Amino acid sequence: MPDARRRIAAAALALVAAGCVLLLGHAVGRAPDPAVLMRLEHAWVNHSTLVAWWITWCGYAYVLAPLAVVTIVVAVRYPAWRPRVIFAIVALLLAWRGADLLQHIFMRPRRLDWVVKHETSFSFPSSHAAVSTGFYLLWSMFIARSSLRYRAMGASLLALLTVAIWWSRLALGAHYLTDILGGALWAVAVIAALAAALPINVFEGPRATSLE
Repeated sequence: MPDARRRIAAAALALVAAGCVLLLGHAVGRAPDPAVLMRLEHAWVNHSTLVAWWITWCGYAYVLAPLAVVTIVVAVRYPAWRPRVIFAIVALLLAWRGADLLQHIFMRPRRLDWVVKHETSFSFPSSHAAVSTGFYLLWSMFIARSSLRYRAMGASLLALLTVAIWWSRLALGAHYLTDILGGALWAVAVIAALAAALPINVFEGPRATSLE
């Protein structure tokens, strides 16, 4: 795809995804999810709780910060990956801080059927869903489009971890399903907006396909 068309398509995706976040946030307001969703959400709570708790830690700064440092080390050692590393760190920060800002705009209360930890911040959109999509799923796409030997396995594991983090927030009663959807959509909007703003395509190209 020519660069101009790629950037226009990315900008359009960013606008659509951001618009969906705003519409969804307006639709859910400060109320719980609809009854049909709540039945599913109640069924998922408090299952494999210890596993969910360990997985949910992958969405906290205690894990993400060291991982970001690792990617910086990779960028220093392998120049071909520098655009992707910079892109991923900026996407992570914008997904996280943007989700936090949106939470204070919509002010949706947390669920009351929580387990393990009572989180008192606002609920919509899920910052865990935003950062997992904006970091782990993004790296899944980067690796899938690289020439690394085990790229299929690495990309699959990161995609699976992203979905597992989404699930963990439901299993712990920390978020509604619509919170997860809103967080993922916000991360998509961030990634697409960054892709539209950059003059290079970080998702493909010979300078970002291998460890060189």
